[in-house]
Order: sequence, then structure tokens, then C-alpha cells
Amino acid sequence: MTRTTSHSHRFDPTDIVDIGGIGFGPSNLGLAIAVSELDDSQVTPLTARFVERQSTFSWHPGMLLPRTTMQISFLKDLATQRNVRSRFTFLNYLAHQGRLVDFINHQTFFPSRHEFHDYLEWAAQSVDADVLYGTSAIDVEIEDDHFAVHLDGRYPGVLRARNLVVSTGLSARLPDGVSASRRVFHNHRLLNHLEDMPPLRHNRFAVIGAGQSAAEVVEYLHTTYPEAEVHAVFAKYGYTPADDSPYANRIFDPGAVDDFHSAPPEFRRRLLGYHRATNYSAVDLPLIEELYGREYAERVSGHRRLFMHGASDLAGITETPTGVDVTVSHGPTGLTEVLSCDAVVCATGFHQMNLRSSLGGLADHVVTDPEGPRVNRDYRVEMNRELPGGIYLQGGTEHTHGLSSSLLSNVAVRSGEIVRRIARDRVVAPARD
Repeated sequence: MTRTTSHSHRFDPTDIVDIGGIGFGPSNLGLAIAVSELDDSQVTPLTARFVERQSTFSWHPGMLLPRTTMQISFLKDLATQRNVRSRFTFLNYLAHQGRLVDFINHQTFFPSRHEFHDYLEWAAQSVDADVLYGTSAIDVEIEDDHFAVHLDGRYPGVLRARNLVVSTGLSARLPDGVSASRRVFHNHRLLNHLEDMPPLRHNRFAVIGAGQSAAEVVEYLHTTYPEAEVHAVFAKYGYTPADDSPYANRIFDPGAVDDFHSAPPEFRRRLLGYHRATNYSAVDLPLIEELYGREYAERVSGHRRLFMHGASDLAGITETPTGVDVTVSHGPTGLTEVLSCDAVVCATGFHQMNLRSSLGGLADHVVTDPEGPRVNRDYRVEMNRELPGGIYLQGGTEHTHGLSSSLLSNVAVRSGEIVRRIARDRVVAPARD
């Protein structure tokens, strides 16, 4: 189900809101919900306005592949861990869609990615949030008692806010020396790129990467293009199972953020190293078994289409008039192989959000450590100059807050903490003459 998000915009460039949200993905959507559910008997209601460069709410639509499921429990939705009675829980969404009983009978904690995306769209449509879609923040200045966020796009002008919450998401990372094209692209917009790709000449794809997304792309291409070969290239000997065991998953608990933030840098690095298999370069075991089963069946039949290039690296990419020549180097032997492909999909991860792209020159005043920006426990960035309010991050805080910093796992609790902090520190601006 697809919805068009169309809130009535109350955009007045002279207004000063309590919260200016830069980005409106799941994290700042959770923040908007937390603002709407703030206990009005305790504090004066907060005002918020968000800008989002996409034309409507969407969450990685290019990777909404069939047969893919969420890797987190539906209980880690936008609200449940902060307010189990919220009307924005996944269970309430199911009730509104008339599927609550059917989902219960499904006996799973992990809805399909399509269904969870529909839940997010439903929440974005349902919450009373002032969102300027098709609009980007390009610079931030300080004017008296507030931030002035300069905007470009559908709603050019200035957004004025006493506090900022930055959640611009991640940006695609390609291998060093690789440039994007119609035939060479990152996986996060896979479906869009496949639609735009030139006709197949070689019936062969290469997929670079060893994580969940890479394995999902391999499965999708192998299923969708029944005449094509799919070559998976990764530095490991094989896909590594994701560690989703109960004790390991405690690294995503809200309480684990307290432990992580209070730990010295060396211990933080050790924890991240211990638990990388919960999130990075790791694949759900059923998907690993499915791919291995397909590869083995092809070995039995003698008709090979699925190839795993383990312990191997991408040594070079050369585009030709009819495709892409991919050079694969096998680490143990040093032998190389050239594959003439129709496309190369790079499932090679993401860069953390770039503060300069949204804060402009104000990013020069962020206090940084070797690992990244210095961020307080309440997600407020430390600055080396006085500010009229706080700048808070939803994402880009893995080095200070742990693995859940940019994940859905902790969005309900994290956004609630930020809203409560802003509410406690709220200073009512003097009335205008």
C-alpha cells in the first residue's frame, strides 16, 4: 500500500519553533510522535517543524525486495518502548488495517520489510507534524535567541528554531576508486537502478559485499533473472551468520546506551569489536542456508548460475560499450579473473551523516574527538561557542552511544529522551512587538 503524505503546511518564516528537525526519516518521525505525546500537564506543549529533501515520506524504497523481513522485533517500533499505550505502535497499525488477528496467527516477531514500511508511512500520515517535503537545509546561522536554518527546494526561506535535531540519514559508500553509473551502483536504490539499467548483454551480475543487504541482492537477482549468472564477491570465506542471540542483543537495549556512553574510549572500541556481528557484515542464517542450498543444487545439476567468490577482492572495474569488466582477485592464491557483467551492485555500506551538509559553517564549531563529534549522553553535540539552544543528533553517534545510534532498535526511547530534555530546558521566547 502506498500513501501520499500531505500535511497542511503552516510555514511562516517569522515563526520560531521549539524544535527544527533536519530530516524526516524514521528517527525524526519518532521524535514528532514523542512531541505529540508529551504530557501537557507537566510542560507547555512544544512546537516543531521538519524539513525533508524527499518529496514524500519514504524509507529505503529501493531495497523493498520481496521475501525480505525486518531484522528487529516489531515491538521496536516508533513508540512502544517509550509509551506502550501510544496510538502509533505497530500493533495499533495492525488493528487499523484489520490484520491484528492475522498477524498473531503468523506467529512471528519479524514483519516483512514491505509491511513495516507501510507502518512507517501510516505513522507519518497519522501524526500531526509540520513537515516541509522536497526541502533541504543548506546552512545554519545564529540570530539572537534562535537558529536560522536556510532552506532550498520546494519551500525556500528560513526555518527559525530554538533547538535543532539533525537526522539526515546515511549516504552510500562505494569502494575506493569506483564511480557510480547506470551499470555500477550502490544497493540502496537497487530497484530504481535496475529499472534504468541498459538491456542485458552478458546475463551476468556482480555483487560486492558480505552483509545482509548484499546477500538479499544476490537472492533477488538470482530469482528475478533466471537466465543470468550472479557472482558474489567478498573478502570473507563465506557469509557470516548474524548474532541475534538474546544476550548479544542486549547491546541494543536502552540501558546499554548508559553503559556505553560512560565507558572510556578504549572500552567502547572493544565493545563495538565484540558485537559487530550483530549488525555489520553479517547475514540471517536462513538466508545463508537458502543461498548455499541453491548453489549446491546447481553443482549437482551441472547448470551453474550462482557463484561465491570468497576470500576475494574487487581489483578493478572497467566500463565497456556493452557492460562492465570486473576484475576479481583471489587473496590466498593471487589469481585474478575478469567477469564481463551487465551491472555491478555495491552493497558496501554507508558513510555516517555529514553535519556540514546541513549545518554549513556552524559545523566548524563542533567539538570533535578522533572518533567523531563529541556528543553528550542526551545526544546534544558539544560546541566551542555559545548557542541559543541545543543541536541534537539522531545518528552519527555510534562512537559515543553504541550500535543502536542510527538504528530503529532504540528510536522510540532516543527520541523521547531528546524531547524531554528540550522540554525541561525550554525557554519561552519574548513576545514580538
